[in-house]
Amino acid sequence: MPGSGIDHELVEKKLASADLESSGAEVHGALCGLLCAGREDALELWFAELFHEAADGDLLIEECRQTLRRLYDETKQAIEGPGLGFSPLLPAEQTPLQQRAAAISDWCQGFLYGVGLSGISQQQQLSDHTREALQDFSDITRMDLVTLDEDDEENEEALMQLREFLWVAAMLVYDDLVDDVTARS
Repeated sequence: MPGSGIDHELVEKKLASADLESSGAEVHGALCGLLCAGREDALELWFAELFHEAADGDLLIEECRQTLRRLYDETKQAIEGPGLGFSPLLPAEQTPLQQRAAAISDWCQGFLYGVGLSGISQQQQLSDHTREALQDFSDITRMDLVTLDEDDEENEEALMQLREFLWVAAMLVYDDLVDDVTARS
């Protein structure tokens, strides 16, 4: 999250040192999916998925948990707080275009996984906007990463628009699903 000290590169390093194969973007997307679905136990579910095979007492795993716990706290506060919400955890702008595009795809895949893990299903009464946002995330996971040209301004612009779309769509899902969870309580 920009300005927080926790960035994509740090999360990637901590995940790699803990021998977790998910990308930082995918892990953050899953967290955002759980939070946007209104799960009060999002941290526990997220950690159970990430660390289900982790050995207790491993210092590298504990360091990873601490970093991810800080990421959880910051993301939860940003999503639930006033203002513009959160920013997806993605590589820096100077990262090659294909890697940034792959991270956007990973983030969307993680978000969909988090929503699914939360128990939200297509059978539920989802608003048309939420259905469309989830479908768009699904479509993004299938974008063609191989043919992206690093020097193409159109690709750069499209990627910037996708990045902005992620948080707008996620916040729309949050507004819809959290209102639904609140109404059922």
